[in-house]
Amino acid sequence: MNPIIRKIDVKRILNKSNIPVTDYAVNPYVGCTHACKYCYACFMKKFTNHGEEWGTFLDVKFWNKIKNPQRYAGKKFFVSSVTDPYNPQEEIYKRTREFLETFQGVDINLSLQTKSDLILRDLDLIKTFKNVRVGFSINTLDENFKNDMDNAVSIERRLKAMKILHEAGIRTTCFISPIFPGITDVPAIIDATKDFCNLVWLENLNLRGNFKPRILDYIREKFPNLLPLYNEIYREKNLQYWLQLHNVMCDYAAKNNLEYVRNRDDLQRNFDDPPVIVNFFFHELIKKTSNNFGR
Repeated sequence: MNPIIRKIDVKRILNKSNIPVTDYAVNPYVGCTHACKYCYACFMKKFTNHGEEWGTFLDVKFWNKIKNPQRYAGKKFFVSSVTDPYNPQEEIYKRTREFLETFQGVDINLSLQTKSDLILRDLDLIKTFKNVRVGFSINTLDENFKNDMDNAVSIERRLKAMKILHEAGIRTTCFISPIFPGITDVPAIIDATKDFCNLVWLENLNLRGNFKPRILDYIREKFPNLLPLYNEIYREKNLQYWLQLHNVMCDYAAKNNLEYVRNRDDLQRNFDDPPVIVNFFFHELIKKTSNNFGR
């Protein structure tokens, strides 16, 4: 089934953000045809009046020309927070590329987050930004599980793209998100990426909204042995699994000569090799509990 594509006019593409690591969020599209079954961004439907199932629609944004881009010099931009800037339709509409072309030559701090190797099309532009990082979302090395969860390109293609960008001198991030308890092998993913990424972010699977029953039904069908664990985490609100994973990562980092940062406030510097592992498991709870998770 082909997605429903609409072209929409918007006044602006730059939106001030509450995300701690950025000043502006840039979302060239509404919706995302990668159709990730766990995507938190599906909450956007209640603000955009979309009745379609998440992943089956995409609004292509056309915005007013940005006057004097230089006035944003020194600001941080995150592309994108509630869509993938390189969904398959970007190959046609080139909205993300237009944004990059607008800010070419402006000294902004730019972060791009994707699940697609289509980003390689824009390597020529990306290389012109002095402060730029490209992140790839990877939460499994199992292509079958990946295919169950999203319509994005294969994990193999993501890893190859990350390596190409890294070898081109672009700082890269492996965003291990979301971590599926008992399924996502965090150390294995880091082993597969640590030679060509500068930073590793970790994020827990946070089941909220209308996709919670869908994920739990999937676990019940495909991983019935894990259902007690998921009930313990997501119905009984037990954090023990995440505490244990925290300890596993402490040991892994120590054995592999990697830095394990528990507080994202410690990330205010440039990172070279080796990559940095970041404890970012708990969403809202991380702010209250991370400082108490020492060994």
